[in-house]
Amino acid sequence: MKSPIVLLLIFCSLCCLAPSCGPSGDTSSSIPEEEIVEDNTPKPIVASQPTAEENTSLAIDTIKIDHLTFPWLTAAGQSGEATQSLAYRIATPQGFQRTKTTQNSFADWLRHLPLKAEDAPVKLFDGRLKGRQDVHAAVVEIDVGRRDLQQCADAVMRLRAEYLYGKKDYPQIHFNFTSGDRVSFDDWRYGRKPRIEGNRVRFSNRGTEANNSYTNFKAYLQQIFNYAGTASLSKELRPIKVEDMQIGDVFILGGFPGHAVIVVDMAENIKGEKLFLIAQSYMPAQNIHILKNPNASELSPWYSLDFGPELYTPEWTFTSAQLHRFTK
Repeated sequence: MKSPIVLLLIFCSLCCLAPSCGPSGDTSSSIPEEEIVEDNTPKPIVASQPTAEENTSLAIDTIKIDHLTFPWLTAAGQSGEATQSLAYRIATPQGFQRTKTTQNSFADWLRHLPLKAEDAPVKLFDGRLKGRQDVHAAVVEIDVGRRDLQQCADAVMRLRAEYLYGKKDYPQIHFNFTSGDRVSFDDWRYGRKPRIEGNRVRFSNRGTEANNSYTNFKAYLQQIFNYAGTASLSKELRPIKVEDMQIGDVFILGGFPGHAVIVVDMAENIKGEKLFLIAQSYMPAQNIHILKNPNASELSPWYSLDFGPELYTPEWTFTSAQLHRFTK
């Protein structure tokens, strides 16, 4: 049990929890240019991209998304198109094939996220352009919201929750506030909602009728984004060894500030060498985007699994020990 003093400190800072990604008010890279490449950095895999004809042929034959649901598109009366999916847009380097996934799994869903047009910029929640437009390879076709809430950990939680909502797996949609209080959508849809009273979280009584609407689901997420962040999410996930990486795993550093990025695709060659793609939001709240690899332009946006003790991304540096996974 946390002491009253700790709880008071937590809730006095709740209004500041959302900006938990990167240095406050600073969207510049946290990695000085001269520190990106070091003598002891593992040599990246050099692989050329397949031709447009090769990629198109592969995509038409293999990419099917009719079995997948992207709730925010459905709510807007739209549907995902295979030609706009991540798996179609971002080819694997020559000699690599995408790893196998189970149909309709979280990995399958992330691999086929819908993307905006190829030249789409990353925009902030208020419509302004992000200061740095050199860090993304593609932008995910999903809303940001009108408030400065959907930052790094929030974007990870958003993707996980949207996947589960699309499957109607409501009991699995739950996240913890920074206070440690668990808030589930299963409770929320029946009217059992959290109330902040001083330095405590109290819950209203659960009703008998469920509201499963997408509008109510989005209201739940807004509450989560307000009172959860990297500090709370990092405690919910379990650590994973880099060599055991799977699509859907998360590099995360919990704290104030902290940061989180999510693995959205993986590929492998016959030698067993593996590559991965990562996506992020940042601060201020902005479009979720696929990150470029600042250390290997010939491989970008793919990253080699053999990245060494530190993973350098355009706006954050993680260690190999900071890879985590959602528990079922």
